[in-house]
Amino acid sequence: MGYSFERHINAFLWLSLISVTTFLLRELAKVFKLWIKARHIPGPPCTSFYGHCRLISESNFTDLLSESHKKYGPVVKLWLRPTQLLVSIKDKELIKEVLLNAEDKLPLTGRASYLGFGRSSLFISSFDKVEDQRKSLEVELNASLLERGSSVPAKVVKSVLERVQTLVVDGGLHCETISQHLSFTLMGATLFGDVFLTWSKASVYIELLMKIAKHACFWSSYGVTRYWKQEFWTYQQLCSELKGLTQELIRQCRQKYESDSLERDFDRYHMRHEPCAEMISMMFHGSLTMSTLIGNILTRLVTHPEIQHKIQSEIIMVRKISQRHDQQGVGGLPFLLATLYESARLLPAGLFLQRCSLKHDMSLNNGIIIPAGAVLVVPIQLVQMDVSSWGNDASKFNPYRFLSRIEET
Repeated sequence: MGYSFERHINAFLWLSLISVTTFLLRELAKVFKLWIKARHIPGPPCTSFYGHCRLISESNFTDLLSESHKKYGPVVKLWLRPTQLLVSIKDKELIKEVLLNAEDKLPLTGRASYLGFGRSSLFISSFDKVEDQRKSLEVELNASLLERGSSVPAKVVKSVLERVQTLVVDGGLHCETISQHLSFTLMGATLFGDVFLTWSKASVYIELLMKIAKHACFWSSYGVTRYWKQEFWTYQQLCSELKGLTQELIRQCRQKYESDSLERDFDRYHMRHEPCAEMISMMFHGSLTMSTLIGNILTRLVTHPEIQHKIQSEIIMVRKISQRHDQQGVGGLPFLLATLYESARLLPAGLFLQRCSLKHDMSLNNGIIIPAGAVLVVPIQLVQMDVSSWGNDASKFNPYRFLSRIEET
């Protein structure tokens, strides 16, 4: 009896060992296959088993790609880790080819949102699942803004100016500070209406969200969440406070008006996760994107007083015309639009466009073969500052380059 039991245990252990070994050998074969295919793609030599990840940080990634493209050409490879290949593409024709043929859009992990705010159906693992929901929300938000016209921006600016008076130091104010308050207040007014502008805890909410934004990417960058770190639980406590404030704000929206609260429409968009998490995620991602752009525009205006004066004169003139003809809008502000476009060109909202081909290798017209599973990126800032496309002054701030295009439209 005991001998038979021992035989069964040994058989089970041998089968387990064979299964695990087979799995590991398959994975190892995939790694070698990826290495063999990738060796024909130009790129800086890899001196570590961990790839180039130790050379990469958020601050120097664009610079690293810039130097690599100058040295190795329009297609460059970097190893993020032994099993993860990143391929950066800068040539315009190759970019078109990749965007058309790499049908698998890189999955969005939503890890920063999940760790901090809870599950959000707008920032889940599959881009295809969230695309329709985002389009629906875009239509809803645009309709809401058009309905309220220019009253929301006017109220936002007034609210921001009142709040930043307490932040003025020695008669001056940092562009980053006012851009953050402006973007967060604009998003809050868009999602929650006038309730956000008159809410007594709005300033606390904004400051808390800005504080969380500084640490969200850090904690989400780890493959294994650092639950044993005291700093992580401090971060989680801040997120819990933000969630509580958001729930309080949603309750106030419900009490004041029924039709203007976006939270009541989540069922219509088939968003099955927490409405509170959806709200915080939109505030988080939308505000950070706007804050970067607004801060860049304000910095450009401060450093180019002649452009600031011209925009001011243009706004005054258009306001006089609109008062006589009862017309409003930015269509009559070509120089302002040109300044917005040029600011966005020099400092885009995101670092990369991302694609991948999960199942099939991709052959480019220049003969390079991209292995299946490689992350394909388009470095937007490098493309938008390319001398061959924008001229020798590509790195300089020059809104006039957009004027002819705007006036034609």
